[in-house]
Amino acid sequence: MTLLDRLPGLTDIEVNNLLANARRLSEGDDAKRKAAAAELLPALESEAQARGEAKAEALAAARKARPVRRKAVPAVAAA
Repeated sequence: MTLLDRLPGLTDIEVNNLLANARRLSEGDDAKRKAAAAELLPALESEAQARGEAKAEALAAARKARPVRRKAVPAVAAA
């Protein structure tokens, strides 16, 4: 099982960490690591973007479902 096969089962934090590591390795001097990072980068970037969009949609739906709280209007005392 390759890392690409495991992507759907990873947590958001793990995907973001792998993406950061792949970006760092793609800028390094080691050709073998650079090639491996280049192979993973597109899949990691699309997975991270898809998860971010799904999370944003879920938050937007939760905000819409939440009831609107209104501040109580203070009663005016009769003098």
